[in-house]
Amino acid sequence: MNLIFRQLFDSVSCTYTYLLADAQSRNAILIDPVLEQVARDVKLVKELDLNLLFAANTHVHADHITGTGEIKKLIPDCKSVISEASGATADKHLKGMEILSVGCINLEARPTPGHTDGCMTYVCHDAKMAFTGDALLYRGCGRTDFQQGDAAKLYDSVHGQIFPLPDDYFLYPAHDYKGFTVSTVGEEKKYNARLTKSKEEFVEIMKNLNLAYPKMIDKAVPTNMVCGYVEQASTTSII
Repeated sequence: MNLIFRQLFDSVSCTYTYLLADAQSRNAILIDPVLEQVARDVKLVKELDLNLLFAANTHVHADHITGTGEIKKLIPDCKSVISEASGATADKHLKGMEILSVGCINLEARPTPGHTDGCMTYVCHDAKMAFTGDALLYRGCGRTDFQQGDAAKLYDSVHGQIFPLPDDYFLYPAHDYKGFTVSTVGEEKKYNARLTKSKEEFVEIMKNLNLAYPKMIDKAVPTNMVCGYVEQASTTSII
């Protein structure tokens, strides 16, 4: 598989953005772009002579505003993508297990709710890569105490949709706060401090995290519900 792959980072929100492209057709997709990094990302797309077909989000983020809306202003043919279950506005809504094709790249959209109802993990089987959003982080997972969060549902999602993947599949999360960039299914099944526990233990752990209220949520969620179209955000309420 002739794949172009770049992992990009936003240091403020500790968000990873992923650029994947088919080296032959030059068609590309950005996963989880960040508003403040749009200029960087679009510059890279142009430098690599890529045709950006999609700007996709793994879910409706609460800690940053997606760059999708701004990217579409700069690259009008680019389509915004998010799961149908998210309830968010987008050019393309993905159903569970639907395949999103970008040249020779086929991304399987696996529903992994629990952090939010609309969380999806994008799996590229040919490259043995999975983009897990906040459902599964390096040795951890996304929080479940707001925005339709459900710890039991998240546990079932990870154990039903991510851990059954082959152990050598690489896992790329939406965030990391300690400098890690990638894991594997085998590693997380063995070392994940939360998701190696029983379901009951996991629910109890998540119930007692006592995390601070997300400082961006009141602005980020309404804006991300319209995939970053800031001028529309004021008409959309937090879900």
